[in-house]
Amino acid sequence: MLRRALLALPGPIFVLAGVLHFTKPGFYRPMMPDYLPAHDPLIYASGVAEIAGGLGLMCPDAQVRRGAMWWLLATLAAVFPANINMALQPEKFPDIPGGQATLIARLPFQLVFGWWVWKAAERRD
Repeated sequence: MLRRALLALPGPIFVLAGVLHFTKPGFYRPMMPDYLPAHDPLIYASGVAEIAGGLGLMCPDAQVRRGAMWWLLATLAAVFPANINMALQPEKFPDIPGGQATLIARLPFQLVFGWWVWKAAERRD
């Protein structure tokens, strides 16, 4: 029961995270590396990617979930430079408890998110 619930969570979490890109874009702007152009369109595009992938993970069809898995793994890889940027510029994120240590520690946690997405896509309804 708990396993089933945990495997059902990534879809809704990614949808919610994607929606936040539209409702709170200012939260994401400081995360954007300076070398990337068009920060706002990229914020919205990553929001669309998260919503689409999250919806796909919630689909009962295993093939759709598998496609959503690859989509979300690619999305996680695409946004990883923003996570690195946060770790390198902790002064932009004074509200993060633990500061730079937390921002660095969360980098490998992206692999956990990827694993969670993978397992969610493999679930059997």
